[in-house]
Amino acid sequence: MRHTELWARLESVLGTGYYEVWADRYVMAELGSRTARQALDAGYSPKEVWAAAWTALDLPATLR
Repeated sequence: MRHTELWARLESVLGTGYYEVWADRYVMAELGSRTARQALDAGYSPKEVWAAAWTALDLPATLR
């Protein structure tokens, strides 16, 4: 998964006006108590970040 796909997926589930705010503010334990953006900056892969976001947002299996 590329960064652009991660951002597109987050935008599709959270909405255009909110996904960036969520990525900057929502801290996930699975990512070492980092936000999505901090995790990416720290070297986590977009796939790892999506997996943590998928869990945190309680999304359906079809979006995994």
